[in-house]
Formats: sequence, structure tokens, C-alpha cells
Amino acid sequence: MVPHLTTALTGPLLELERQFLDNATEIEKWFRSQWQDHMPPFYGSTDLRNSGFKLAPVDLNLFPGGFNNLNDAFMPLCVQAAQAAIERICPDASKLLLIPENHTRNQFYLQNVAKLVSILRLTGLDVRIGSLLPDIAEPTVLELANGATLTLEPLRRSGSRIGLDNFDPCAVLLNNDLSAGIPPVLTGLDEQWLIPPLHAGWHSRRKSKHAECYDRVAREFATAIGIDPWRINPEFGVCGQINFQERTGEECLAAQVDSLLTRIRAKYKEYGVTDEPFVVVKADAGTYGMGVMTVKDASEVVGLNRRQRNKMAVVKEGLQVHEVIIQEGVHTFETVEDGVAEPVVYMMDHYVVGGFYRVHTERGRDENLNAPGMHFKPLAFDTCCTLPDVAQGPDAPPNRFYAYGVVARLALLAASVEIEETEPAEAVGEAA
Repeated sequence: MVPHLTTALTGPLLELERQFLDNATEIEKWFRSQWQDHMPPFYGSTDLRNSGFKLAPVDLNLFPGGFNNLNDAFMPLCVQAAQAAIERICPDASKLLLIPENHTRNQFYLQNVAKLVSILRLTGLDVRIGSLLPDIAEPTVLELANGATLTLEPLRRSGSRIGLDNFDPCAVLLNNDLSAGIPPVLTGLDEQWLIPPLHAGWHSRRKSKHAECYDRVAREFATAIGIDPWRINPEFGVCGQINFQERTGEECLAAQVDSLLTRIRAKYKEYGVTDEPFVVVKADAGTYGMGVMTVKDASEVVGLNRRQRNKMAVVKEGLQVHEVIIQEGVHTFETVEDGVAEPVVYMMDHYVVGGFYRVHTERGRDENLNAPGMHFKPLAFDTCCTLPDVAQGPDAPPNRFYAYGVVARLALLAASVEIEETEPAEAVGEAA
């Protein structure tokens, strides 16, 4: 059963959403067969953009950090989905170790950790938090702005297992994207499930690989229900040897931008779209909206000024950018309280469990909204876990955002394929 995100927003009766509703039975059957062949990630979130003529994911996060932004109405769905994920991965689990990011001063992130802990504990797990911070030498209580508390404890390594003092978990859940690399304490683990696997971290993961997997998934799905895959799939290109500081690789980048814009213009002409096409250039690895720029002409990426080069050259943890993905930009026609908005959909196992809007009052409909000044608006369910009512129009509850849940699950399925295809020959940190 897939919950349907609802909001006060109304919009035109869109042909693409109508296609999804008309094919709802076939869509659910298709997904069911896919999940028999592919193991879903424990959790994930995806940023969507809806331009009216196109609905596509623009980012997929395997270490979601915004559970605190979900409406409390989502809690039962989160707990049920987490229970399903745990039963699939480690049915005998009783103790789980959660390893978060090192953001001890980021109150919003810490509230996310607290919400995640509460979800997991309601599944019947004993959950404790282990910190990678070297200065956490003893249990440390953090006071949160919302009145909650978190206790961080130092990690303890014993042979090929990891845990805490007097706490030997059967599973380890990462809410840390490993941008800085794999800490030695996490290498060579045995007999414990490490979720997600280490190779899902940004030290090795590439957005272009996910885009390539999503391209295949979207094409198969589009064939199954008879739509043009471009309607749900942003085109992309890659430039693998670039140094923004030294201004090398600009020709490669400009050529990729020009080629992609040419293809987009052709599709716009085919569909009678009058909007100006654009692409988004972003670091091929990394998160938090860093290393991102919007481009409407190839000339814009040649001869970048110092400020632009500095913005693109480094991402989270100070990592240098030498690989970029050039992704087709998708306009958003969503607005919330006079701010441009995009939906962010959260999933656990293969279930949609909630979502919220990322809103930015100072950005345009063709700009990156994951930037300072953004805020979040939780969504509420009109009716929990109700299948779409195909007798009604796409803008009628609970149908308005059925399509959003479909495309989000396509992105999650692509992540499953991506994880499978990038697994090292000798998987690290998974149960023997």
C-alpha cells in the first residue's frame, strides 16, 4: 500500500498523472516483480521536480537526514516500513547501532537522529548511538532545542565486530554518508549487517552511475505503461577530468553542456514547451547542495570567475571536485506560500513513508533550492495507505501526488540496482 502525499496545492489536470492513474494496477504489479529481484535500500529520500510536462527525480540520498521534517502523522507508516526492512535484512535483530554524521552542533540534523531513533525503537529494537568523533570518549548527552536529548557513545572495536561498552549489536545503521572516506573502525567487519553497505558512501558512489541505472529503470517502466521515458527521466552527461581552480577541462564541460542543451531543445520542440531549457552542473559525488550551478548556455562554463570556481571546486569535507555530472534541469511549477518549492519523498524499505516540501523564497523555478535560506513544509496524508481512486481526476485526493510516489520509488529501485552493480568483489561489512 502506498500513501499519497496531499497538500492544499491544486494544479492542472496533467496528462502524465492521468497516465499513472490509468495504469495504477499495472504499475503496482510491475513494482512488485521488481522488488522480487532487487533488495531495496533500508531507507532513502529523493528530490523531485514537477514541470507539468515532466516529473523527474533530481537527487537520491541513501543517508537521509530530514526525518525531523516529516509530519507526525507519518510515524506509524515509518515504523511499519522499518519493521519490514529489519525483517528482510536481519529478522533476529534485537540490538541496533546507529552511526550518525559528526554534526554535533547542527540542531536540525540532531533532531533528525532523534526522530530516527524513536522510529527504530518502536520496531522493538534496542537502539544506541555510536559516534565517530574522537573527542567522544565517554557517554555524552546532547540537549536538543526541541527538548529531546541524545546520548552519543564512543565506538568499541572487538575483532571483526563493532559496538559500544556492554552493547554488541547484530546490525549497524549508517546515517553518515562517508564523504570523508571509510573510517578504519568500520573496515573488515564480519558477522554484522552494515546498512547501507560501505560502497554506498560518497567516497566511492557517483551520481552519474545512479543516473545510468535510473535511465535503464525508467526506460523499462515507460515501456510497461506506454509513455515516453523522457517524461520521467532527466538526461545527463559526464565530464570526468576537470579542475576548476586550474581551469582545466572547461572544453569538455562546455561540449557536454552544449550537447545536452541541444537534445533538450529538440524534446521541448516536440512537446511544444516554451520554457527556456537549462542544465545543472554538479559534483559527481557529494551532497548538501554543494558544488552546484545552473547553466543555460555552454559559454557560461568557460572562464568562470574566482568566486564561481571556488564554489564549484570543493564540496562537503573539503573534497576537491574533479568529476561533474551535467543533468537536464527540470523547472518546478510548485509554490508554497509564495516560495518556489519541490517535494522531497522519504522511503523505507520499498514503501513511501512521507514527505515534505523544500521551499525557497529567493530562488527561481529553474534554480537549485537546496541552498541557504531554504525551509521545509511538512505534508500530511489525506488518507493513509489508500490506493489511488482512478474514478477521480489527478488533482483529487488521494490522487494528486500518487505520481510522486511512483517516480520516487523508481529512483529507489535504481539505487538498488546501483548498489548491486557497484558491490566490491569481496563485500565489506556484510554478514557472512
